[in-house]
Amino acid sequence: MHDSVINHAPGVFAPGHLGELTRVVPFEMVDAALTATGRTQHRLRLLPSRVVVYLLLAGVLFAGQGWRQVFSRLTAGLPGPVVRPSGAAITEAMRRVGAAPLRELFDLLKGPAVTSARQTVQFAGRLVVAIDGTQIPVADTDANRVMFPKPRGGPNGEAGYPMIRLVALVASGTRSVIEAVFGSDRTGELSYASQVAAALRPGMLLLGDRNFATYKFFTTVTGTGAGFLIRGKSGTGAMKLPATTRLHDGSYLSNAGGVPVRVIDAEVTVRTEAATRTGEYRLITTLLDPREAPAQQLVRLYHERWEIETAYCELKSTILGGRVLRGRYPAAVTQEVWALLTVYQVLRTAMADAILDRPDIDPDRASFTTALRAARDQIIQAAGIITHSTVDLVGRIGTAILAELLPARRTRTRPRVIKRAISKYRAKGRDIDRHTYPATLTTRILTPDPNS
Repeated sequence: MHDSVINHAPGVFAPGHLGELTRVVPFEMVDAALTATGRTQHRLRLLPSRVVVYLLLAGVLFAGQGWRQVFSRLTAGLPGPVVRPSGAAITEAMRRVGAAPLRELFDLLKGPAVTSARQTVQFAGRLVVAIDGTQIPVADTDANRVMFPKPRGGPNGEAGYPMIRLVALVASGTRSVIEAVFGSDRTGELSYASQVAAALRPGMLLLGDRNFATYKFFTTVTGTGAGFLIRGKSGTGAMKLPATTRLHDGSYLSNAGGVPVRVIDAEVTVRTEAATRTGEYRLITTLLDPREAPAQQLVRLYHERWEIETAYCELKSTILGGRVLRGRYPAAVTQEVWALLTVYQVLRTAMADAILDRPDIDPDRASFTTALRAARDQIIQAAGIITHSTVDLVGRIGTAILAELLPARRTRTRPRVIKRAISKYRAKGRDIDRHTYPATLTTRILTPDPNS
């Protein structure tokens, strides 16, 4: 491959690219998405539909830029003068294309990223996946408030922005997105979760937090053939899980609304140089055999649920930089969110490709920030768009990732607090220690051993 040669589409299609990431989402894929959704242009314009789709994707990578500025970055590395369309022309072209092609692109790209067997997070022969929800603020306009009402006010007054609720299913390790749904924040997390659960398959093990510990959701998950490991609720909202059989590792068998489950009650102690904290956890799982899945190992496995929290941080903080979504109308918001999810999946695919031939590298050591920065550079340089020889899966983005690997993950702890207060005068947690400390975890299974 000759990186010094700039290869791009001809004529008005030239701005339609994503730099080196075009290899992950090539012209043919975009054209297929446009054809499938009936959004291919009827006559050739300055902004063909394919160019508009790539512009929307590039807008995610340059979230802090206006659309004309994003277009300038797509054309910066192209030879010869390029006519830059007006802001009104770009807006009209985006409206013409709509959200459907972006949704189609995401559907074509979603799924667990390809990695070596040693890099895939598996347990008892099952692919470990995680589910959770998050909120993303959208532009505070009259139109958006109708479709995405603001959350109800709290002690600090009315929420600043309308919100969408996003629920996703993510593969642990690579953090690639298997499925995602979103909509009004007024719809509960579990309602969206039932839609996402349709992507579960036999051979998967689902991790979830306490919000997903309901009889109905347990039935939904097991109906797909997948297993689960979900933290149980405590207090008045706790499930009634009477022990039917006590097992040698301290766990016990029970029944949750007709679903046979195994329950693990554990005491987890976290020790740091600053303090020692102890808490009790209840985990509920469909892995009934303690020889296949010992209780201590399941408690440690549950930590992998945080992979999806990290994925949401990458979406909202690393890509968006904490910004509100651009769209001023619900249709534009929908289009933008599908573009956001598609770009996240494209970046995760490129990262997995980079480490595919390095089974010694844990996917956690690949830096998402490095991948994002390198991808932006390749767009501005219009580099690696088309190759006519054997494709190098690593490329410049992968080379940057491998050159700036993160340290091996250590066990650490940090208080979970609000980092951006709505009011600086009523900020919560002013006196909280916000340092991250290396930690030592000790787990004790609380259920008495029947042999003792």
